Amino acid sequence: PAPAPEHAAPAPAGAEPPEAWRTLGRSLRPRANRAQVLAGVLCGMLGFAVVVQVRQTHDEGLSTLRQSELVGILDQTTRQGDELEREADSLERTRQKLLTGSTSSQAALDAAMSSAATQGILAGRLPAEGPGLTITVTDPDGVVAARSLLNLLEELRNAGAEAVQLNDLRITASSYVVEGEGRGVVVDGVAVEPPYRWLVIGDPATMGNAMEIPGGAFATIRNDGGRPTAVQQDELSIPATRTVPEPRFATPLAPEEG
Repeated sequence: PAPAPEHAAPAPAGAEPPEAWRTLGRSLRPRANRAQVLAGVLCGMLGFAVVVQVRQTHDEGLSTLRQSELVGILDQTTRQGDELEREADSLERTRQKLLTGSTSSQAALDAAMSSAATQGILAGRLPAEGPGLTITVTDPDGVVAARSLLNLLEELRNAGAEAVQLNDLRITASSYVVEGEGRGVVVDGVAVEPPYRWLVIGDPATMGNAMEIPGGAFATIRNDGGRPTAVQQDELSIPATRTVPEPRFATPLAPEEG
């Protein structure tokens, strides 16, 4: 190369930083000594060796195994898959049981509540409302026999009466009517005097027709000297209730197994 000229042209003013700034910049530059360079090379070689080893292990992991080892791995994988499948089936069965059990329990609860309400009305434990008849039997002379009123009750039951009230008493399947002292009768141990006012829930037309059958309940009361009348109602209420005694001897029959 050509030798540098002895006298270089002076640089324009402000083109180079002051000498102090150049010195400071050189002192701040990172300098790598021989030991640092060697350490860097060794780290690079180690990283390369690790990558090569990982790739070789991944590529040759299964190819280096014996046939018996491969069969063992396959069996283990199959068993694990079967176990997971059985567990999934078990969880699904549990889910279905919970869903079905919830539905069945709710249906059983609804049925039990409906049955309790029905039995409560029939047994006289609960008030009732619905269509029916209001029957009034006037007997100013007290000549209507107890058997005639009992016949009236039986005719109402045969015509489908579901709830019955006589004056202030709730009538049930165990109710009875006998002759009393004076002008009235005794119903379930309670003295009842005329006029006899019946509230009956059931089909109004059916029960009304049953009362007027020739030789039936109304005809018998008229023969005794009483005056019965019936009025069909679209809606009436039976507020009277009674306490049903617990059975002394009867118990529910246990359901048969199977």
